[in-house]
Amino acid sequence: MSTELPESAAPPPTGVDESSPAPSRRTFIATTAVGGAVVAGGVIGGTILVDSQEANAAGTSPSSRVSLTVNGKRRTVTVDNRTSLLDLLREHFDLTGSKKGCNAGACGACTVLVDGRRVNSCLTLAVRLEGAEVTTIEGLADGEQLHPLQKAFIEQDAFQCGYCTPGQIMSGVGCIEEGHTGSSEEIREWMSGNICRCGCYVKIVRAVEQTAGRK
Repeated sequence: MSTELPESAAPPPTGVDESSPAPSRRTFIATTAVGGAVVAGGVIGGTILVDSQEANAAGTSPSSRVSLTVNGKRRTVTVDNRTSLLDLLREHFDLTGSKKGCNAGACGACTVLVDGRRVNSCLTLAVRLEGAEVTTIEGLADGEQLHPLQKAFIEQDAFQCGYCTPGQIMSGVGCIEEGHTGSSEEIREWMSGNICRCGCYVKIVRAVEQTAGRK
């Protein structure tokens, strides 16, 4: 008498080299709809998923070492190559006077001086400033002695909420040093990139005129 088991009763193969059957179209759609991954057929555990350490390594952003002078003090730091000057000042150097307004170079609240020229620090990459000299609102005063434009802003009451004021003052200092203070119209033109949502433009212009010696 034969001892072979009928096909329906035969035990499933147990070999380690055996692969699971490929998922059907119905299984594939059902599993991806609810889980976003196909479990059947050994897809997970194959080469689809990347080792977490490899993924972290692949996602690491390049960084660079940069040295620059900020408000007369030499600073050296290693930063992500995508770091803006504004984030470097605020998050690495704790100089929060420069404000993050639009973060798109449209409002001027982040204005600082780089080598004496006005820049929107939110649009300036920190790694491109090797050897540069940066002046922020914190670096204008000489100890307790305010900068003349800072005094003028107080005397002319050229601010309300004050959020845009650091950028306005830094832009005003640059405007004066550039020699663009021949008239109130010229001042408005050369400071047009600095927005004051409180509408203190008239008093801001007066403060710049006062500091420039026009009034």
